[in-house]
Amino acid sequence: MAKGTKDETGDGKVGEKKQKTIVFLHPDLGIGGAERLVVDAAVGLQKRGCKVVIFTSHCDPGHCFDEARDGTLDVRVRGNTVIPPSILGRFSILCAILRQIHLILSITLFTSELSKINPSGFFIDQLSAGVPLLSLLRPQTPIFFYCHFPDLLLVQNRNSSLFKRLYRIPFDALEQWSMGFATSTAVNSNFTKSVVAKTWPGYPADQLKIVYPCINTSLPSSSSPDEETQPIKWGQSEKSIILSINRFERKKNIALAIQAFALFPAPARQKSKLVVAGGYDARVHENVSYHADLVSLCEKLGLKSATVTTVVSALNSSIEDVDVLFLLSVPNALKEILLKSAKLLVYTPREEHFGIVPLEAMLRGVMERVVERMGEGELREMGEEGKKRVRENFAETEMARQLEGVFEEMEGVDAKGAGALGLILVVMAGLTGAIGVGIGLWLVRTPVVKL
Repeated sequence: MAKGTKDETGDGKVGEKKQKTIVFLHPDLGIGGAERLVVDAAVGLQKRGCKVVIFTSHCDPGHCFDEARDGTLDVRVRGNTVIPPSILGRFSILCAILRQIHLILSITLFTSELSKINPSGFFIDQLSAGVPLLSLLRPQTPIFFYCHFPDLLLVQNRNSSLFKRLYRIPFDALEQWSMGFATSTAVNSNFTKSVVAKTWPGYPADQLKIVYPCINTSLPSSSSPDEETQPIKWGQSEKSIILSINRFERKKNIALAIQAFALFPAPARQKSKLVVAGGYDARVHENVSYHADLVSLCEKLGLKSATVTTVVSALNSSIEDVDVLFLLSVPNALKEILLKSAKLLVYTPREEHFGIVPLEAMLRGVMERVVERMGEGELREMGEEGKKRVRENFAETEMARQLEGVFEEMEGVDAKGAGALGLILVVMAGLTGAIGVGIGLWLVRTPVVKL
């Protein structure tokens, strides 16, 4: 029996409870919204007395959140020695599935690592393909799956060719089928819940739980102007910072922020700087190509841009006259400075499945009003209302409380074992994947066909 711990974090009552051991499985623990949620969930559960271990196929200490590298969390990289993240920049979903299967096999069959941990439950997110296999190998351990958004709706240019449409068919079917083996499933918003219901009419969407991503509300806040963080200065100027924070992916529509900024009247633009900060991984082809496209867009619109990757270069006075500053994978400390220094946060993704930012912030008229014509009193009132809403609905303690409640509900409930049929399907999926890799390599070598 696990060691008892005192519960002093929930409703204020102190008592003995059985310590849970929660094992997280995440594909790539880099920098992004999904990764932030995983880290926050893990830290939150630890604070509530749970033991947490995170298994991932990749975690670069130079490209991850602080908690994943400073010892706050027990992060273990497994299943990354056979299958690459992609093949010549393609077949990412196929490789991700095979890497997840490799990870699961590595900690269950190839070693006794998972048995020694003896988890009370699993937390899996983003990729559900391995859920049936895990439920087969650990039928006594409940599995919680967190669906950020149906992957089949996030595919870029899926109709660009017949080959790509055919290529996606088994993965789209696998996504819905494999989610059904989770003991309990949650989504990040009511919007995502409605999308799941429309995308998979046969899936019991009414059983989906809603667990909102959280924001760290423990950071000190100040209401006095004298106590506020001083704005970032480039040289002798004090430009208004318009901030965009998103991964360098086309679906984030960062180009809209640049196009809107270009429409500023020249005098207003001279007093402002657009800072585009976000997750960037040089291993990811889309990150590299989209950043290059955004730089080209700036040139086309007559905006001077610069790209930096470190805190020192970001604060360098030599970039004082830059209109658009790209910050690649900024550390938490610099992101916090930017958030406190920015006069306006612009959020550009269209139909984002989770994001509470007024749509008017996308439009040039609102942007100019905030920068040029909104008084300090009105700005402060807007900011205070935003802080109040975040603390009331999206505190990290609230997400951790909900997650612990989910795992308590699953106690004593066996995983939905895949059985013999599931095993056969998993093996077939592996063989299909291997064949797909071979076909894929042949296709990418053929100049006539582009997937």
